Amino acid sequence: MQAPSISQMSMPEWTEAFKRATVDIAKMDIHGISYEASAQRMRDLLRTGLLKHTDLRENPERFFEAHRLLAAHSTQTGPGFWIRFTVHYNLMAGTVLGLGTEEQVALLDDMQERGELGCFSLTEKLAGVNSGLIVNTIATWDEHSQTFELNCPDRGAQKNWISQGLVADKTVVIADLRLNGQSCGPHAFLVDLRRDGAVVPGVTLKDMGRKTVGNDLDNAAIAFANVRVPKGALLSRYADVEGGRYVQKVRGVPVFHMIGQRLFTGRVAVAQAALAFRRGLFEATQRHADAKKCWAPEGEPVLSNVPQLKALFAEAADKADVLERFVGKCEAKLCAYLRRNEMPDIPLTEAIAVAKVKCVEVSIDLCHRLKNEVGSYALMAGTGFEQSDFLTCCKFAEGDTRILMQKMARDRLRLHQKQPPVGPSAEWDEETKKCNELLMKLTEAEKCGDKQQAWDAHWVEVYELAEIIMARIMRDFA
Repeated sequence: MQAPSISQMSMPEWTEAFKRATVDIAKMDIHGISYEASAQRMRDLLRTGLLKHTDLRENPERFFEAHRLLAAHSTQTGPGFWIRFTVHYNLMAGTVLGLGTEEQVALLDDMQERGELGCFSLTEKLAGVNSGLIVNTIATWDEHSQTFELNCPDRGAQKNWISQGLVADKTVVIADLRLNGQSCGPHAFLVDLRRDGAVVPGVTLKDMGRKTVGNDLDNAAIAFANVRVPKGALLSRYADVEGGRYVQKVRGVPVFHMIGQRLFTGRVAVAQAALAFRRGLFEATQRHADAKKCWAPEGEPVLSNVPQLKALFAEAADKADVLERFVGKCEAKLCAYLRRNEMPDIPLTEAIAVAKVKCVEVSIDLCHRLKNEVGSYALMAGTGFEQSDFLTCCKFAEGDTRILMQKMARDRLRLHQKQPPVGPSAEWDEETKKCNELLMKLTEAEKCGDKQQAWDAHWVEVYELAEIIMARIMRDFA
């Protein structure tokens, strides 16, 4: 009987095929492997065609399943290959898919056939994960040559911590488009980092150095100096330069917002990866604890029966069940939007942000507590605890936890101001009372200083409000 083609595979068939294709990745020596060798495994996986770049839009369930399957090995392999994979498929290819014309999207098929890797050049030395979408790299339009010139005007504008940046063939660069001396805001450009294996003139790559985990993954600082790229490098589904003028092709759809679309898919993938790491660490540790005998006046109890550890295992299982169901709902709803190539609605975007924060922060808390309850076992190599900074990577990937929580609080306070609560304050719910209390404090503090100083002075209440908001969204999201 002839095996089904990749496109005809059922989800269970595809899952098994992907597992077989990633067996070597799960077994690789992350301490001795070079960047190039790790990247070659990514190239080989890419060439299998099991996950197409367009699956993010046409078969998004496979996209998320692939991320989960790779994350299942994270307690042994660390974050390196998982990040390499998601940077290529979600950030690089996903941005081309979301912002590119059909002709530009077709380039992804050529990249897959050749096994070419991409990276995503957004964060800069003076604008990292805590800064939001701040961009100082410049792409200046030259009407005479019909090209853009990419420049990092100073060291602070150089791209920083770009995963897969040392080995990638192409990158999506986020740069401020300048036309006739005017800024048109951040735009995405698909450009070559290498041609025929050599780094493109004007591009400087620098290794960020050794890390606590994930040293099979290259992280680069990238600088651009007078790098000319063709007009077609601008991903131009929503905006373009025509006749020397900036043209917004789709009214009401700023390119700035569409660049951020990749954050939604990334946040779901990161949330699920954090849960997968926690699950793997707890399962391995419980197997050890179930077999580890302890001294007692009578009998030979096992470590997993120690009351505080037993309670922690039960608590983790309960919390994981709630979070798995919540992020599963987010994924299912997001897949429907991806298939329609539409932006998710506000309730879903808020729920996805909550899923990312809670899945990561709860996993960090549970794994940290577990480490401090199992004795010297947590210090041993190969137990998974040495890879715990996988969760640190999850914390600041696709929107830092603190930034997301501050945005939740800011948005809620704005709504409170636009739509003041009605009825006696004694009847307000906890969230409304907290909003009103914080708003009064901010208003009073602003009389003695600027708004940022007032906000910083009440940072504890800001995060308290965010926690209340997240609890409500998790409770009410359907």
